[in-house]
Amino acid sequence: MSALISLITDRVSFESLWREALEQHGFGIQSSKPDHLISAAREGAFLVVDADCHAFDENELLLSVGFARAVGAVPVASMASTQRMRSVDDVIDELCFGLVARGEADVPRIAAALARRANAVRSERFEFVTVSPRERELLVIMGDGRSVLVPRPIGTEDSGAEIAQISLADDAYTATLELSDGATLELKAAEIEGPQRSPTRSADAAPPTPINGAKLGARLRELRLKAQLTQAELARRTGIHRPNIARVEAGRHTPSLETLSRLATAIGVSTTLVLSED
Repeated sequence: MSALISLITDRVSFESLWREALEQHGFGIQSSKPDHLISAAREGAFLVVDADCHAFDENELLLSVGFARAVGAVPVASMASTQRMRSVDDVIDELCFGLVARGEADVPRIAAALARRANAVRSERFEFVTVSPRERELLVIMGDGRSVLVPRPIGTEDSGAEIAQISLADDAYTATLELSDGATLELKAAEIEGPQRSPTRSADAAPPTPINGAKLGARLRELRLKAQLTQAELARRTGIHRPNIARVEAGRHTPSLETLSRLATAIGVSTTLVLSED
């Protein structure tokens, strides 16, 4: 049975465009009006949200895409009219894992990306296998996007000799490694574990403390005012839209660490200082 994708729209032209691209990858398609979002959004479901349909303004778009993400669905946003939704552009990018179409030319690319995500066995296949830049290890990229470092020796038959050639099987379930001493090794995708735990955190370390969005926003505002910067000036320095900065400072949105770092740098302080509650 093919994967099902819900198109959240009230426009016939939108449905036709996406249906053609998605059906080429074997998807089943159902169309839902924006007010039927709750029934369409569920864990593991795929949704393409038409940001340009008549039912959406910035808040309604954030509500719909945010709800889809919160219940475990995979949301896609189609935002051809970028000026209309410009104030929430950065947030939508993060909520949609970067799956945002800003024109008809993006539709085939995102349809292909969704096909990859819908492939149930992609985690058991190789995408790319090569020698790591570091010595005595391989760099393996899996079909689901995981990137794993595999140390050598690979089993008891690995002499440690230089790898002369690496080839993937047609089904990408295995990789064959030919060594300079004539030995041949087989690497199985199903046996790859990872990604490996970061060496900076031990196995029994406590999980990171969740960021308090309200305290973070208040702290960011305090530091911005101390630096005598307006939200408009901070937006100019960072390229982050002012309404998004306002949402962060009001505690209505918790930014990624990358975004937080951009804000801190523009204010002239460290990210650690912004996160500090002292």
